Amino acid sequence: MNTKIKLPHTDFEISRMIFGCWAIVGGFNWGHQEERDSLAAIKEAYDAGITCFDTAEAYGNGSSENMLAKALKGERSHIIIASKVGPQDFAPEKVIKACERGLKNLQTDYIDLYQLHWPNPVIPLSDTLGALDQLKQSGKIRAYGVSNFGEKSLAECKTFGYQVSSNQMAYNLLFRAIEYRILPKCMEDRIPVLCYSPIMQGLLTGKFTSAEDVPDDRARTRHFTKDRPHSRHQDKGCEELTFKTIRAIQDVAVELGVSMEGLSLAWLLAQEGVGGVIVGGRNPAQVRKNMETLKINLSVDTLDRLNEITEQLKDVLGENADLWQTDTRVV
Repeated sequence: MNTKIKLPHTDFEISRMIFGCWAIVGGFNWGHQEERDSLAAIKEAYDAGITCFDTAEAYGNGSSENMLAKALKGERSHIIIASKVGPQDFAPEKVIKACERGLKNLQTDYIDLYQLHWPNPVIPLSDTLGALDQLKQSGKIRAYGVSNFGEKSLAECKTFGYQVSSNQMAYNLLFRAIEYRILPKCMEDRIPVLCYSPIMQGLLTGKFTSAEDVPDDRARTRHFTKDRPHSRHQDKGCEELTFKTIRAIQDVAVELGVSMEGLSLAWLLAQEGVGGVIVGGRNPAQVRKNMETLKINLSVDTLDRLNEITEQLKDVLGENADLWQTDTRVV
């Protein structure tokens, strides 16, 4: 298994296992988090060979970027930092200011990969991409990518002639929506997909055995009933099918003698068009467990079996690539 890939329109490689820096700030959806554990997890990831770290100003209002800078101070030339600008800052002048804030938070002169966090149909995409290109020309960013961009937005990027290096999307065994249209479009345009929520916020670790076991702040996706307190969708959910599918995936993991999360990550890394997977780690032990994935080689028969096991859930959830809303923001 290749452990690194070169991003298109860049002169640098990223590790295919990418450290996600959202959970390390704790708070909503994650619970309490000790800073010493977060710093130790980041250092463990770096020592284990992860060179790409994904963050955003939105993660803890800059605190995730601050923590990454603190943990890897002195290693800047050896790491790839991927950060994001939110759609509220897509006006050209706001993009520039947001990048300046990011540079300050990260204590660096440049960001390697600067990503548009979600589409914003109100602001012309060409204006936003123009600002990113300006940042690239000035050396403040080395490349730019997008996140949660669907067919229409990707087509606009191509029409305007801007060189997008990646598309970050929710993708895992329990949520295969991008396979319908978005993944094929990315492959056609040679834009690698960087997968977030690769273990579906813990569902693909086997730690939850029923929908009732899942805390409300993690039961917000369209897998769960719209009646959960933090839900933003209007779907009836598919809780019974989701946990039937989870049990079947767990059976495969047991047969192969690997962890369920390792199996899930290995399946993702084997998918055509996938550049990398973004995996968090709230302490060094979690990071070490995630890195075991790189030792797992799945046979074609196993890949086919996992596809078959998850096909019904894929059909029920459909083409909407927005995990959380019925009225999709992925355009």
